[in-house]
Amino acid sequence: MANFLLIAASSDIGGATATRLRDAGHRVVTTARDSSVIEPDFTLDATDFDAVDRVVGEAGELDGIAVFAGSMLLKPAHLTSRAQYDGLIAASLTTAFAAVRAAGAHMRGGGSVVLVSSAAALAGLSNHDAIAAAKAGVIGLTLSAAASYAAHGLRVNAVAPGLVQTRLTEKLTATDMSRKVSEAMHPLGRAR
Repeated sequence: MANFLLIAASSDIGGATATRLRDAGHRVVTTARDSSVIEPDFTLDATDFDAVDRVVGEAGELDGIAVFAGSMLLKPAHLTSRAQYDGLIAASLTTAFAAVRAAGAHMRGGGSVVLVSSAAALAGLSNHDAIAAAKAGVIGLTLSAAASYAAHGLRVNAVAPGLVQTRLTEKLTATDMSRKVSEAMHPLGRAR
């Protein structure tokens, strides 16, 4: 049995991951910004470095941390406000950095950190400018942190899914037309 901390487990992908890990017999500690979707073990603003550090310390011995925090904004750069950009960077990149920072401090015996990027960071999708910037930052963070912590046995990896049917993407898949347009933009050509 392994011990995992899932940051933003209230997301659809985070919730599905928690279920699969628990079904496999693992101990899962969850966080969420609020308890409107799930009853997390910790209520956490994952953009707060000190709060993330405290939760990682209080979660007990961990084999892995996964970060599912993120946001959706489909606009070209010239229509994106500073507040929208800052919010998206905070939700995607700052949360990932805070988790890596806390893992580096607390998981001295090694383990694994999994971050979530996006196919939008690599594929050049129109109107994904801020998302691509944030999620490309997650990829850069992953590569650097993997090198920084390898000697300590701490692995840092990222997954970069394409379009996944979740509450976050439901506007993109709500109608046949919007779904077909969205699917055509993604490498798989379909939603998962």
